Amino acid sequence: MPELPEVETTRLGLLPRLRGRTLRRITVRNPHLRWPVPADLERQLAGRKLVDMTRRGKYLLFDFGRVTQLVHLGMSGSLRLAAPGEPAAAHDHVDWLFDDGTTLRLRDPRRFGAVLWTADAARHPLLAHLGPEPLTPDFDAVYLHAQCRHRNAAIKQVIMDASVVVGVGNIYASESLFHAGIRPATAAQRLSRPACARLAEAIKRVLAAAIAAGGSSLRDYVASDGEPGYFQLQTRVYDRAGLPCKTCGTPVRRIVQGQRASFYCPTCQR
Repeated sequence: MPELPEVETTRLGLLPRLRGRTLRRITVRNPHLRWPVPADLERQLAGRKLVDMTRRGKYLLFDFGRVTQLVHLGMSGSLRLAAPGEPAAAHDHVDWLFDDGTTLRLRDPRRFGAVLWTADAARHPLLAHLGPEPLTPDFDAVYLHAQCRHRNAAIKQVIMDASVVVGVGNIYASESLFHAGIRPATAAQRLSRPACARLAEAIKRVLAAAIAAGGSSLRDYVASDGEPGYFQLQTRVYDRAGLPCKTCGTPVRRIVQGQRASFYCPTCQR
């Protein structure tokens, strides 16, 4: 599933090509995504200039002035710039044609993505209750410790909760906990303020490194230029069960939490 680094990589690739361009036409080949593509999407957006493109959690926000388009990549989606005259493939569900001839194309084989519009992004029900962005000053040791103090849930589950902090997906949660020296099954309320400081800093460093590497490509994800991400080549524990820890040599262990695999080093993570 595309997580924060993959979505941010997509945004950074598209922004210089699309900002300031006027949207001419939208072609919806299959409206049956996670939520139906609104029938009036083109009427709301066509003829408007794209002012900016931002991100909230895993949602891309296309700012067309009075109207904002929300795009979520779901489990398998990607947004890329199609070559001139490139025919649409089986899972290419939506095209946006801009005034300079650029075509933005949504490919989503599993159709768990979303394309919606809103007049008030801050109050949209999909965004209103999200936690802080992890790469901002709002997410720090004080905040994380306050969130953990009364939670008996495993810390990995807590940092993957979008109401606590957005965008820390499964890969990045395992990697951040490794760098912080914390086991994924540790009860959140057991974490001290210094442990929360280490974890908050590790989350920031891991996500920043993942963005610099173009995200992670495990299945379907590609960036806007069609290139895969490479962060999976840098992981210390994720998907390395039974292999030696790159720091101490102890075999990496795998457990299942909330139907998701977690990986950790029993020596480096206490």
